[in-house]
Amino acid sequence: MKLNEGFMNSMHKVMALLRNGNPTEATEAIQRALRGEEIADVASEAHADVQVQERPATATETSTATARAKAFTRAPAPSDLEVEDRGHFTTHSYANAAGLRQYRLYVPAGYRSEPLPLVVMLHGCTQDADDFAAGTQMNALAEKHNCIVAYPIQPQHANPSKCWNWFKPGDQEHDKGEPSLIAGITREVMASHRVDPDRVYIAGLSAGGAMAAIMVRAYPELYAAAGVHSGLAHGCAHDLPSALAAMRGGKRKGAKARRGGLDGALVEAPKRPLIVFHGDADKTVHPSNAMDLVRGFGLEASSQNHAPAAAPGHRMCNVKRLKSEHGVDAELWTIHGAPHAWAGGSPRGTYTDASGPNASAEMMRFFLAHPRRIH
Repeated sequence: MKLNEGFMNSMHKVMALLRNGNPTEATEAIQRALRGEEIADVASEAHADVQVQERPATATETSTATARAKAFTRAPAPSDLEVEDRGHFTTHSYANAAGLRQYRLYVPAGYRSEPLPLVVMLHGCTQDADDFAAGTQMNALAEKHNCIVAYPIQPQHANPSKCWNWFKPGDQEHDKGEPSLIAGITREVMASHRVDPDRVYIAGLSAGGAMAAIMVRAYPELYAAAGVHSGLAHGCAHDLPSALAAMRGGKRKGAKARRGGLDGALVEAPKRPLIVFHGDADKTVHPSNAMDLVRGFGLEASSQNHAPAAAPGHRMCNVKRLKSEHGVDAELWTIHGAPHAWAGGSPRGTYTDASGPNASAEMMRFFLAHPRRIH
């Protein structure tokens, strides 16, 4: 769940309220911030109740903030045509009882008569479909592997920061809320294009990654596998305070956990393969959430350190290959020193880390190796 600058400023004020023993005011401030109310209102009320100690930023903090801003700023698009422009990138909409969502659809130039795989990509907070497509470069991979890619769009009226509402109980279940909209988009693309029903996949970043984890659990009959980058496990939160606690890596106390989820003795057996990426320097979603995502894949098949390229500056990572007791595969990629950003992504999109490994290419490899099988 990536948060914009105003929201992060609100969270700093909230933490100040908590440190000074004002939990009620802190909860109210969180709710106002998530409703999209002006940050100044939150800040002024926090200042009235709490005297926050201000100090000048150190040289190290200033340098770090500058580097982070550069890393998460979208670069101008090049003037020459990119490989993804060879196909067709169009806008569509889907509606059901839960509402309406637009989506962008990429159909590769090689689309002919044979059924193709479909990858559904869920953007993170503050992003949109074009931003996410540019950052992940998934359309270029669609040209290479002859796949269709759909990008559902979360509008600001559904969430002030355009986050998928992965932490709301009404948006966590089969045929309810946002999952019903995403599944509906998936089925609409399958109905309007020649899609192989055994090769339909879903992936996402941050809040989109958390929603992808929900989707593959809620719709195992629809998705063959899922990819989660810097996301969170299904059931780790049931409201805003528990969502923030989960993002910090705190103990989960939601209703799902009490029924045998993350804090319970039982963990639901995974039904579909899963590939997970997470930076161990992520300051937005704690890396412990990656372990929660693969908790049901208990048997470690192998573990190795991996260097994506020989060039200096490329990040090392550890790759664990797991298998559930029923033979369902998973991969966990822990990227050393990586922030809250899509690994190997293009600077044309926000929240990308170009130093790799190439999460998009690895997800596509994993997906195409795991067509849907009925267990």
